[in-house]
Amino acid sequence: MLVTGVEAQAFGTNCYVVAAGPGEQCLIVDPGIGVLDRLDEVLAEHRLSPAAVLLTHGHLDHTFSVAPVCGARGITAYVHPADLEMLADPAKGLSMDLTQLFGGRLPYSEPEDVAELTDGATLTLAGLEVTVDHAPGHTGGSVLFRLPGTGSEFEAEQVCLSGDVLFAGSIGRTDLPGGSTETMMTSLREKILPLADDTVVLPGHGPATTIGRERAQNPYLRELVAAPRRGL
Repeated sequence: MLVTGVEAQAFGTNCYVVAAGPGEQCLIVDPGIGVLDRLDEVLAEHRLSPAAVLLTHGHLDHTFSVAPVCGARGITAYVHPADLEMLADPAKGLSMDLTQLFGGRLPYSEPEDVAELTDGATLTLAGLEVTVDHAPGHTGGSVLFRLPGTGSEFEAEQVCLSGDVLFAGSIGRTDLPGGSTETMMTSLREKILPLADDTVVLPGHGPATTIGRERAQNPYLRELVAAPRRGL
């Protein structure tokens, strides 16, 4: 498996390109602000042909370039229905200060072909099998994308594209519209902690990490691991 990508010009958003190998079809995950030229360079370097765009959630820093990427190639964008409205109106996911920051500066357009993601679904795209885990908390429609990783450069059993759910040493913010700290903790407990320690985590911002490293060092996961379970 080939995993590469570029960092967006704004907010350090990671845009990933995932393929079975060079010269194959690929998936583009979270094309953010100002990635188009460098994304084209990556695709040309590895001789890749995009088959779909996957969105971990609907925030503008992860979706800004989705329409031009999809429109130029006639491909579908996949997003969870809880974040669908942000593809039509990105301001619905922004705080007042962020709305003012973006207001009038960035020409955004909605993708024409959008498909909805469902929890637990397995997508077969570009010769890859991608498992979708709904993990709300950062937004109502945040998801994880998991792929088998054996034989990849990571030499791991599984790769998890975590969006803004889990970062190296931290988690996504929960104070924007649609966010919830309580819901985020539930997602971490039920969707992140059960993953194997050697799972490689490719977050929406910052460097790659592993579940084992985060289980041992991430203060939010450490708190969940230490907390006693209630009930029978």
